[in-house]
Amino acid sequence: MIYKTEEGRREVLRRYEEILDGWPVPAERKRVPTGEGETFVLVSGPEHAPPLVLLHGSGSNAAMWQADVRAWSEDFRVHAVDLIGEPGLSAPTRLPLGSDGIARWLDEVLDGLGLGKAALVGASLGGWHALDYAIRRPDRVTRLALLCPGGLGKQTYGWVLPSLLLKPFGRWGTLRTLKLVAGVDPREAPESAEYVALIFTHFLPRREKLPVFSDAELAKLTMPVRVIVGGRDAMFDSKDTETRARQAIPGVAVTVLPEVAHWIPGQTETLRDFLRG
Repeated sequence: MIYKTEEGRREVLRRYEEILDGWPVPAERKRVPTGEGETFVLVSGPEHAPPLVLLHGSGSNAAMWQADVRAWSEDFRVHAVDLIGEPGLSAPTRLPLGSDGIARWLDEVLDGLGLGKAALVGASLGGWHALDYAIRRPDRVTRLALLCPGGLGKQTYGWVLPSLLLKPFGRWGTLRTLKLVAGVDPREAPESAEYVALIFTHFLPRREKLPVFSDAELAKLTMPVRVIVGGRDAMFDSKDTETRARQAIPGVAVTVLPEVAHWIPGQTETLRDFLRG
């Protein structure tokens, strides 16, 4: 069970359906069968455009890409995947991190979508998934863009105690925690903040530590790679992420946004330029 209650699950998915109904571009809803259960994918953009696969962060779903999809769908056939085990419309299955199970699941997703290879964009946990897949299947990844990815720098835990202290304060405490941990400001992005707060009121996120990829593994990334991190990221050590990316990933381009936290908005055109190549 990935939710605290069945009622909470229904409420999160009801709001998600409302977001999908208001999606900014025409999109096809696909359900891809895999050995781990169905995977939901929202597909938009010209049918014969280069394929782009989006992998969201923990505690999220394809709604994460709502601000980006209009621009990206002009140049790409965009496939926004709901990760399994997360609060979207995919199966609640959670595979062990660090095994080849996640890569095999993504193999089935890409095969089911008819994609031999694709560009990947991943954020946070989705960035870890994208890195893992690109390392294990470099021949299937044309370009790799990562926003505040796991798997490069050390995880940090200074946010845990403040979030526990805020927990008894209900919705207000949840919104304050989101700002503290992810940098999601309810004043700047009220709808996004409210939806993420709803998710984390009812959802049970993964608790295990994300495996860190070795230098030898990162050296296998022969495709163009772009990494963007927030200098005030409370989840991962930004300096460590930057240093390891520059040292271990061949030809990587790294950008550090000093005043940005774990949530990195406003990168639509930056990533569009990189993905166009």
